Amino acid sequence: LADNENGDIIHQLEHRISRLEGVLRLNKMITESGGKIFATSGKKADFDATVEKCKEAGGSIAAPRNPGENDAILYFVKYFNTYAYLGIKQSLIPGKFQLLNGAQLRYTNWYSKEPSGKGEE
Repeated sequence: LADNENGDIIHQLEHRISRLEGVLRLNKMITESGGKIFATSGKKADFDATVEKCKEAGGSIAAPRNPGENDAILYFVKYFNTYAYLGIKQSLIPGKFQLLNGAQLRYTNWYSKEPSGKGEE
């Protein structure tokens, strides 16, 4: 295709994506932080189903790596008045946590003495 045609196609796609993102934002289904898009269906599911749905969508379960990403996840927690699963698990060392892929956790924003292992966290 000629450069003009490529430019037109790219412009049309950008316009469509922008419109779709706008609709999803209006329906409180996506938010953004640091160039990452955070999304939810708003439906409740168990942890394994959540991980699988994220993979099916071409993404991964959210694991905040900074205050902005934490706020993006908190946006959904507040809007849907529920908890959110995170891509974090306990390591082999009790009381220590890591990302699901085994990488070291470098950001946390837990309340004092949390996670405590008492109830759902």
